[in-house]
Amino acid sequence: MKSKEPRLIREHKAGSLLVSLSAVVAGILAGCVLLLIIGHNPVQAIRDIVYGAFSGRRRIGQTIAVATPLIFVGLSVGFAYKAGLFNIGGSGQMLVGGCVASLWAYYGADIPRPLYLCIIVVTGMLAGAVWGGISGFLKAKFKVHEVVSSIMLNWSALWFIYEIIPAFIPDPNVNSRSATIPNELTLRTEVLSQFFPRSYINWGIVYAVIAIVVIKIILDKTTLGFQLKAVGANRDCAEYAGIKVDRNIVVSMVIAGALAGLAGVTYYAGYSNMIYRNSMPSEGFDGIAVALLGNSNPIGIFFSALFFSILKAGKGSLSASSGIPPEIADTIIATIIYFTATSVLFRNLWNRLFHSVYERRLGKRAAVNGSEGGEK
Repeated sequence: MKSKEPRLIREHKAGSLLVSLSAVVAGILAGCVLLLIIGHNPVQAIRDIVYGAFSGRRRIGQTIAVATPLIFVGLSVGFAYKAGLFNIGGSGQMLVGGCVASLWAYYGADIPRPLYLCIIVVTGMLAGAVWGGISGFLKAKFKVHEVVSSIMLNWSALWFIYEIIPAFIPDPNVNSRSATIPNELTLRTEVLSQFFPRSYINWGIVYAVIAIVVIKIILDKTTLGFQLKAVGANRDCAEYAGIKVDRNIVVSMVIAGALAGLAGVTYYAGYSNMIYRNSMPSEGFDGIAVALLGNSNPIGIFFSALFFSILKAGKGSLSASSGIPPEIADTIIATIIYFTATSVLFRNLWNRLFHSVYERRLGKRAAVNGSEGGEK
């Protein structure tokens, strides 16, 4: 009877999921050490954060609502990154998308609701696409780095909105913000509001899931996705292969801007219902961390956004329950971002560990084969 063939020994490499989880664990452990240093119980702090994010349908709804714009901005940053671009202009793109939605709410209240929702979503995306496309055009035509142009466009959007609000959507009582959008003109829906009472959850989460599927298909199943990733991997080789690099740069930033514009619609006409004149949305920058932790993968971005929203939505319970400063949650987020940015260290650490296991297995296999040969 023939003996079974020995199983092939393969050397494993650290995957993106393992590296991201390592960064999360390292960040949480660093936060626990900080809590111990200032004299607080880290186990109680984690319990309070989880309680603040998931204790009851209202808090669950709030956590999902907080995650929604983070998903869109994360997708925006991740999509541009696949083409080798760094879209740091999510805040400005959110502002122009949210401003367009607010203008429709102020002047288009008589439009039937289904048509109205379609209009604010589409026009908000178009506004963000134009704002993102400016950076793409400057990069393709004049080689202006997208980080520089998108940062400048963030401030341009802020001061543009600063003048638009008092001129077209003023609040008669408060000069520092726009007019309040009535709930029936936001993306909030009675179905979700009944299931998650007194929360700001809205149709945006449904749009976010659809966007994840669409972006995943574009990147993995279409010629456009292949070309964008080719440009991101090696621009010179892509151009040599006949890919129109400049066009793909513009297209990438247009789509990234559209996603961030939709984030603005879901935030300013969903989660919130007003725009403050001199305030730039932090979600535009938090989305960079979401994309970084999610490795620019649409599925990874979804879970990354959910994780960050748990920390953001749950941090209010820290001071209320244990007297722990809520800034601790922000510190944990910052630490996780730091560890994610240095993910090459985790990758090398795991690869060394896997290589060591691989060599030990090879040594054992060689020893077994040697002993079997001696017996023969």
